[in-house]
Amino acid sequence: MIEKDDIEKCFQELQWIKDTNLRRKVVEVWKKAADRGKWNTLDDVPFTLLFDNSGLLTEHTRRITRLAKSVMEVREEEINGDYLIAGALLHDVGKLLEYEIRDGKVVKSEYGKKFRHPVSGSKLAWECGLSDEIVHIIYAHSHEGDKSERTPEAIIVHHCDFIDFEIKKSMV
Repeated sequence: MIEKDDIEKCFQELQWIKDTNLRRKVVEVWKKAADRGKWNTLDDVPFTLLFDNSGLLTEHTRRITRLAKSVMEVREEEINGDYLIAGALLHDVGKLLEYEIRDGKVVKSEYGKKFRHPVSGSKLAWECGLSDEIVHIIYAHSHEGDKSERTPEAIIVHHCDFIDFEIKKSMV
């Protein structure tokens, strides 16, 4: 079973969130996803099932969070850093519900066949009391958000996610 301490140790980027209540809620969302998905360790969750050897979801999440922070730091516009970091850390948390281990292999779960990770992740965030702005970042980070008006924070996470996906895919 994954504990809150495990999540805090995995994601040192949590410390970039200034609002301690928001930081706590981000950990709570990861914990709820791990419990519902019945994961024993975050090291079992791959970044993607779309190609082999994609690496770990946690590594991808940390890369996206660092990329997003870097983009924010060079922008002149007012960007909410706490929303951006929380959204980046949570953008793929729904994969803990979309995937499962079956016969020793990670596969798409029955739940995941109905609801992709942007939907399940944004739902989890909403259940844990995160703001609509953060729920929007999670929901809009992938193709589900293509028909919505993305906030600046959601635009950053969306593009950072696809940068990482395309680079990783090109290297396998």
